[in-house]
Amino acid sequence: MQAPSQPRTTNGGRMLTLAVFTSGMTTLAVELTASRLLGNVFGTSNLVWANVIGLMLLYLTVGYFVGGWLADRAPRPTRLYQIIAWGAFLSGLVPLVARPVLSAAANAVSGFEAGVALGSFVAVLVLFALPVTLLGCVSPFAVRLAVRDVGAAGKISGRLYAISTLGSLVGTFLPTLFTIPQLGTAATFFLFAALLLGVGLLGLLTLGGDGRAIALRLAWMPPVLIILTLAAQSGVLRPPPQGSRLLWDHDSAYNYIQVLELEVPVGQMVDGTFVVAWEAGTRELRLNEGQGIHSVWHPQRRYFGGTWDMFLAVPYFNAQPQIGRVCIVGLAAGTISTQYTEIFGEGVQIDGIEIDPAIVEAGRRFFGMTQPNLRVIVEDGRLALNHLAREGARYDLIAMDAYRVPYVPWHLTTVEFFREARTALTEHGIVAINVGRTVRADGTQDRRLIEAMTHTMQQVFSSVHTIDVPDSFNTLLIGTPHPTSITTLVANRDRLPEDAPAPLRRAIEAAISGARPSIPSDVLFTDDRAPVETIINQMVIDYLLGSAR
Repeated sequence: MQAPSQPRTTNGGRMLTLAVFTSGMTTLAVELTASRLLGNVFGTSNLVWANVIGLMLLYLTVGYFVGGWLADRAPRPTRLYQIIAWGAFLSGLVPLVARPVLSAAANAVSGFEAGVALGSFVAVLVLFALPVTLLGCVSPFAVRLAVRDVGAAGKISGRLYAISTLGSLVGTFLPTLFTIPQLGTAATFFLFAALLLGVGLLGLLTLGGDGRAIALRLAWMPPVLIILTLAAQSGVLRPPPQGSRLLWDHDSAYNYIQVLELEVPVGQMVDGTFVVAWEAGTRELRLNEGQGIHSVWHPQRRYFGGTWDMFLAVPYFNAQPQIGRVCIVGLAAGTISTQYTEIFGEGVQIDGIEIDPAIVEAGRRFFGMTQPNLRVIVEDGRLALNHLAREGARYDLIAMDAYRVPYVPWHLTTVEFFREARTALTEHGIVAINVGRTVRADGTQDRRLIEAMTHTMQQVFSSVHTIDVPDSFNTLLIGTPHPTSITTLVANRDRLPEDAPAPLRRAIEAAISGARPSIPSDVLFTDDRAPVETIINQMVIDYLLGSAR
């Protein structure tokens, strides 16, 4: 009896295995890096992620179909490696071709030109159609080349798809944990494209004959890719706004970070008089699309007329303000911790929780975040707060500045989270949260997120106060475990000594003038069901359609 034939592959199993692995790795690396490329301008909301993932899957679906069709018509290894080479080359070109589109989009986002921004978003996603479709062709083509015995088709296809998936696993973690933080977005595209291009050209060379001739004809690809990639890395994706200069930018594992310094004063006209709000030399921390200012600092100034200042007023909702120990969830570059240290002294113990170590580095380098009473904890906010509470930490104030539309970590919005936060409070401790809102085209405010958060907090706290931050789209929600009233804040203002720091007095005045009725909605956020994204998505869509700002 003749022994059953063993599965054999054309062009050597090792080369084909390497091609499938590298292709799977590059596909996922391109997808993850695409989200960062877009996130630099459009942010990293789940709407952005859904579009990136959905269209990438669409392109791969087309690639699987086309790859299988081409393999059946002409199952030649030379064709497979040409597909790989072209897919790699076009992947490396994406950041260069996308750059002028993204630069225009950045200006549109800054100017609230929703139509241009949306069009740019679609245009960039279209750029991925051809390279990702070509990468999708690789696995079915490789299976067709590898199968020589129909009886072993299942085994061989399973093995190759497993190898491709293993490559995808590497392509998931390597960009996120290493190449993007260490090399940047454009260089990450180039690195994975270069690896795959090398595999494609090497595969052609190992075939000899026609394969070698094709490889020589494609030998222009590596130097062109290198030159264009170097060109793509010159300059910055999002130039600083007029009147400011860029001090530092960095791609971290979590954010695209920019540190800007104002070269001219920023202010507004009040009764025909120009009033300076921020002086020249003021530094700003901007993340991702750059719409929000996450931290601000000036060497001689501690009041900035923003949300950070409002946290100074929070302890004064108590008849006897207690400011011994503070926890800041969403430390950023330390504006709140700097203000608390300056106003209340270094006797205040501050635990600052920030998930992005690169932001902590920016705070220490550019924002004076070196207070001896500040302990920085690099960790997720909820995880770190629970750990601190289990260690016995109890805070007079938990200040949460960890989310801003459209970046709201849902696990920091639920009833269960606020119960955990309450256990970390002293008897008269307070929780204060910065929440965003928008304005509709008819001038009415979209306060859906605020009202849902109010309802959720009311399940845990006896009193929930609503303070709109002047001249912004931010609102402070303040929860106390015992009944409190805005009249207490007014009384504490009146009792301030004459030599009380001016920033503190101004913050309390702003909080009093910004007080609004606390109106809950019917929406309740829980760990089991927290439709935060549903609310935020509608707010974002309203903005894109031009009906909100």
